Amino acid sequence: MNTTFRSLLAAALALGLIPYGAVFAQSAGCTVSRDAGARQVLSCPGGVTVTAEAGAAYSLVDRNRDGSPDSASLRRKAILVDVDSTQHAGGFQVVTPQAIAAVRGTQWAVDVAGDKTSVLVVRGSVAVRRPSGEPVVLSPGEGVDVSGGTEPLVVRRWPAPRAAALLARLGQ
Repeated sequence: MNTTFRSLLAAALALGLIPYGAVFAQSAGCTVSRDAGARQVLSCPGGVTVTAEAGAAYSLVDRNRDGSPDSASLRRKAILVDVDSTQHAGGFQVVTPQAIAAVRGTQWAVDVAGDKTSVLVVRGSVAVRRPSGEPVVLSPGEGVDVSGGTEPLVVRRWPAPRAAALLARLGQ
């Protein structure tokens, strides 16, 4: 990538002319579309689908370079990740400033707001931990709020209105 292109790309990203996640999705082999709510929907090889709330700051990573992303870095707002374990080997994780949420195959939402990360499982199970700490495992309908502290993570069944509000932001 030449210096002029990098400068133009950086300026377009900073001004919001190019959605941040779209740049990295293309490099990870994903196709990007928008739904009626201006959310980005990334369809990736290997059975990975990521729906990003409008304005979400995230990137996808293909660490093993097999053509399918295996990780997302989320810094602001929410994404919904759907991983088909029959097509995607090796799992998938979402890394935020406060937490790491990892799975083998499932559907879950991760939301970063201020100094807190919230994780909700729709289908399957998800292990969530702080960057240094013991994981908790969430099942469908369960969630956890992770802040920067060191107190143990508490798994809770989310009230229907809270779960519905997050999923509605993601077109569900």
